[in-house]
Amino acid sequence: MYAERLTRLRQALTRAGVDGFILPVADPHLGEYMPEHDRRVAWLTGFTGSAGIAIVLPDAARLLSDGRYQLQMRAQADAAVWGFGHSIETPPAEWMAEHLAGRACTIGYDPWLISADGLKRYSDAGLTLVALAENPVDGIWPDQPPPPLDPATPHSLDFAGRTSADKRAEIAAALAKAGHDAAILSDPASVDWLLNIRGSDVDCTPFALGFAVIAADASVTLFMEPAKLGPETRAWLGDGVSVLPPAEMAQALSRFTGRKVRVDSAATCQWFGLTLGAAGAKLVAGPDPCALPKACKNAVERAGARAAHHRDGLALVRFLHALDQRRDLTELSAAALLSGLRALSPEYRGESFPAISGAGENGAIMHYRVSAATNRALRDNEVYLIDSGGQYRDGTTDVTRTVWRGPARAPEAIRERYTRVLAGHLDLAAIAFPEGVAGPHLDALARAALWRVGLDYDHGTGHGVGSYLAVHEGPMGIARTARPVPLASGMVLSNEPGYYLPGSYGIRIENLELVVPAEFADATRPFLRFETLTLAPYDRRLIAPGLLSAAQLAQVNAYHARVRAALAPELEEPARAWLVEATAPLANAPLANPPLANPPLG
Repeated sequence: MYAERLTRLRQALTRAGVDGFILPVADPHLGEYMPEHDRRVAWLTGFTGSAGIAIVLPDAARLLSDGRYQLQMRAQADAAVWGFGHSIETPPAEWMAEHLAGRACTIGYDPWLISADGLKRYSDAGLTLVALAENPVDGIWPDQPPPPLDPATPHSLDFAGRTSADKRAEIAAALAKAGHDAAILSDPASVDWLLNIRGSDVDCTPFALGFAVIAADASVTLFMEPAKLGPETRAWLGDGVSVLPPAEMAQALSRFTGRKVRVDSAATCQWFGLTLGAAGAKLVAGPDPCALPKACKNAVERAGARAAHHRDGLALVRFLHALDQRRDLTELSAAALLSGLRALSPEYRGESFPAISGAGENGAIMHYRVSAATNRALRDNEVYLIDSGGQYRDGTTDVTRTVWRGPARAPEAIRERYTRVLAGHLDLAAIAFPEGVAGPHLDALARAALWRVGLDYDHGTGHGVGSYLAVHEGPMGIARTARPVPLASGMVLSNEPGYYLPGSYGIRIENLELVVPAEFADATRPFLRFETLTLAPYDRRLIAPGLLSAAQLAQVNAYHARVRAALAPELEEPARAWLVEATAPLANAPLANPPLANPPLG
């Protein structure tokens, strides 16, 4: 099937007059999560990961993704049809330039699916690129789903905390100060945040998909299908927002001739640059003006995040208790059980991403997606990893817990690995840092205990999280490859180090952290720290207390006491009794191994 689809694509490329084609996992918003209409790589190759690229050349076809998806990519795509690569270790443009070795080839691309910065990597490698008027995959995909037309709805001030008019005025003032006449907003999270709307165009993410232009006078043109906007939402948008169908974008952008328009060259598709350039606009490269204000949650959003995590914690404890009691669960039924427990809250709106429910060897696949074909039972005496989250009207959650199924004692090697992951997780959560510090500066804290014994994990340590928006939110992140955006009060980030032994098990521990001011009596400059939002116990059966420093052990005990105090009064028996036992204080029994925080030198 996939070999035949590749053959048909090559035939379409010949008709389009190009020799090859680059097809990223992307939609016109360049987002991680997209509607079924835009899942072209999945249709062409079988690979369903949220990041990657398919490259089709006359004599080769290659599928590349980052470290999260190496195992999944090889499991889902046909190795007889596709070659595989690591997109970070060998970037796609480098592989193409080396493979073509100076041969004259014209490479087509869809300007709706790649940014100017992304395109530059290929031209810098000496490749000849041609923008195609139509995506050739669309012409050979007979049952391609239509674009979504779900309604956009108001996002109440009870949850948003600020009016759209107030937000528009803030963004417009920033544009005017920079001397820019307007800015393109292509990220649905920015559009929906700015206009206080939400939708259901994308699974697990409450997006109303659309583009917008905000001008320095605070007026906004929203490009969204009119059928998506009912009378209530039209009234909610107000007089400062005009609405046009996306088909009229090119004509509307022609009015910016000679005017300065800000475009995020890393996150906006090249179509906008080509269209504005043809209209004679003056393109100014700059970040999405909504990204940073959106990331810094206001007081109402911060309160909503705390409330959402409290509800989520009740569901998590009930779930973890059930895991200990039941022996009939599979990966699919366990994920469904947790979602069902979250749904007991009337504020629950669904998962924030498809749960990663991996037992044993499946847990070693970092972004494992369980299906009917891969589903298996949760067995005794193995590690089980569940990474999941919920969308609530007042907040978005994302949490990972790794548990030991028992009844036998977990092997010491697994406990040692788990404790090293936990030590990094604790050290990152406990750090205070001066304003101006960015996520990449903190990444090593979460890895140090693993690095000391030559171990690491091939994914970022932390990503931003929205407020009833995307579970992955920029512009900040905690990773070596993250943009060095200083962390600021109100940001919410994940803290999720891990360890993965292919073919055996995976370990990841994740909490969400809210950036808040840190108070020091003698501080000479402002400091920040993390407030942990997630409320769920770590698995004491996997902790080797003697490998933790006294401070780390006290941190675990204090966190468990906080979880117990917050959740136990609202839990029914026997879940309450289970939580009391699961959060009982750990004692630091002396071991031959030194604490991870103070290893011997050399």
